[in-house]
Amino acid sequence: MDSKTQKESANNNNNNKEIVLEWNVIKPRHLSLLRSALEGKSSNGEQSDLWTPLADQGWRPCLESVNTPSLPQNSEGYLQVFLDGGLNQQRMGICDAVAVAKILNATLVIPYLEVNPVWQDSSSFMDIYDVDHFTNVLKDDVSIVKELPDEFSWSTREYYATAIRATRIKRAPVHASANWYLENVLPVLQSYGIAAISPFSHRLSFDNLPSEIQQLRCKVNFKALVFVPHIRALGDAIVHRLRYPPGETEALSSDYLRVTTDQNDKQRPQKFDMAAHSACDFGGGKAEKLALAKYRQTIWGGRVLYSQFTDEELRSQGRCPLTPEEIGLLLAALGFDNSTRLYLASHKVYGGEARISTLRELFPLMENKKSLASSEERARIKGKASLLAAVDYYVGMHSDIFVSASPGNMHNALVTFHFAATVPKVYMWKISNNYVQLQCFYNFFLFPSALVNGQLFLDKNITWLEFRQAVAEGHQNRQGQLKLRKPKQSIYTYPAPDCMCRA
Repeated sequence: MDSKTQKESANNNNNNKEIVLEWNVIKPRHLSLLRSALEGKSSNGEQSDLWTPLADQGWRPCLESVNTPSLPQNSEGYLQVFLDGGLNQQRMGICDAVAVAKILNATLVIPYLEVNPVWQDSSSFMDIYDVDHFTNVLKDDVSIVKELPDEFSWSTREYYATAIRATRIKRAPVHASANWYLENVLPVLQSYGIAAISPFSHRLSFDNLPSEIQQLRCKVNFKALVFVPHIRALGDAIVHRLRYPPGETEALSSDYLRVTTDQNDKQRPQKFDMAAHSACDFGGGKAEKLALAKYRQTIWGGRVLYSQFTDEELRSQGRCPLTPEEIGLLLAALGFDNSTRLYLASHKVYGGEARISTLRELFPLMENKKSLASSEERARIKGKASLLAAVDYYVGMHSDIFVSASPGNMHNALVTFHFAATVPKVYMWKISNNYVQLQCFYNFFLFPSALVNGQLFLDKNITWLEFRQAVAEGHQNRQGQLKLRKPKQSIYTYPAPDCMCRA
């Protein structure tokens, strides 16, 4: 290496050190509130009320229609769908694919999951879901095959990527009607015996569909989609360890390891999603702004929603994900104290431990997959974003209180699960007792009144008493009261009345 190259290398190393140093120095943005929260204590009455189950609202899932048409003997052909997005977006696409197959009287091929450009996870449907359970639950509703017969073996993702193909439907509009499929896809099926729809995210309307189609979508989500056994086993182990921490029981398995960090955790995470798309600033300084700008350009091609607004305008409109610090303050304001056990659902928290240090200071009993399961137990899901998300989803299903980060895809999927379980909560969903699950992609996107929260955190002079009162008032009607779906709203977020019946 010549002297010039050595000098450039040294400069790069110094620049990298400066960036890492700046990246990790994340100062609290609401120091006065934080100090008050750390000093304050919630009353026993408050804590008791937080964990009290909601009153029965008189709704029950009704997933089986007595008038469901019988499955015809002959289908119109094979239907393929190619699903992009993350785990939960793909999950909803699977539900819609079953519904479209029913509308068309087509035989559904187990959906193909595209490799996510962010997480680069190539996990297939069968890697994530119990395919035999899936087909068995739906056997009376839709004809489903695991793979195409030999005469259609040419119909692959690679085949459709090379040229325009008569059997590929590329123009399916977002939220297309049932009639659109009958007019545009059914003729392809009848002509060629197969039709492939790509892309297929959000391609079926939520309105003006027969009741049996709506209920079928919910049946897929609530009953047919079950994770593979090893994901359920790991999820069960994590739930058990959350409920029965070491020292409180002897029922733990002998291989319980409390591994909180490894070498990878000390490195700056390279992947982050919704925060980059939000166009907001998160207080990480110059390094963070540069990294987010580069990411937004690379992944989103510069197409970032609301980028014409300032950070303050976005926050006042409730459009910014809240930081872990802000989530901690909200939980404390709601009455949760430092004895509350938290489970952090995330792939990698953008900014690493430095980003969540304030939240951990408020809630020291915070856990995640790595702190509750050994590296050996996590070996089958390591580096696979979809499987990691599946474990978090499973743990979230069994949590006592689920604090959603935003009305995004994981939120939608879990909302419907909890409504189906007839124990709805919106900023919280209660199942039994004793631990809170937090959803986190970059930081947290708390669903409860993002508009209220955004405005609260802009007020730099607000006192802790005023903050607590405003949080309580802003969320008193956002604790799981069932809301009926309105036109154009997602059936996966609002399953009543389409998939819910009055008891």
